[in-house]
Amino acid sequence: MSPRFLSSFVMVSLCGFACLPLQSVAEEGVIVDGAGYTLHDTESIKGHDEQHVSKDPVCDSSRKPKILRVEPDEAKPGHTITIKGENFGTRDCFRGVAFSAAGPAQIDYKFVNDTTIEATVPNVRPGMSFIDVVAGGGTARSRAFLVQAE
Repeated sequence: MSPRFLSSFVMVSLCGFACLPLQSVAEEGVIVDGAGYTLHDTESIKGHDEQHVSKDPVCDSSRKPKILRVEPDEAKPGHTITIKGENFGTRDCFRGVAFSAAGPAQIDYKFVNDTTIEATVPNVRPGMSFIDVVAGGGTARSRAFLVQAE
């Protein structure tokens, strides 16, 4: 047997089929949509504009929010409640309010300051719910809140 034939025979035996050398499928420098940086439509990895970046808020992720109390501690849907706490951050860094009974529903709220948020009780079934505030430093959860019947 010639060495060339033997080499081909061994490759076929090991692979179970003819092993062919792999070829490059993309030329160097070619951008393939859906791969690498083009996969995400995110400004931060596409480039930046100095004026846009200088206007971005700087959020302190080390200051974890905490809910101290909710006033009143029970209310009907449509009523406004006040959430008192600490480390809610700035208006630009505050992300929102959620009620566990409302699921992913958008909750109307007003950012007052670093320690106070006003929120509207969503139209949900009466019963116990938790209130979450989401700030630049994370999420805080209240004690149980009673949503009263309308």
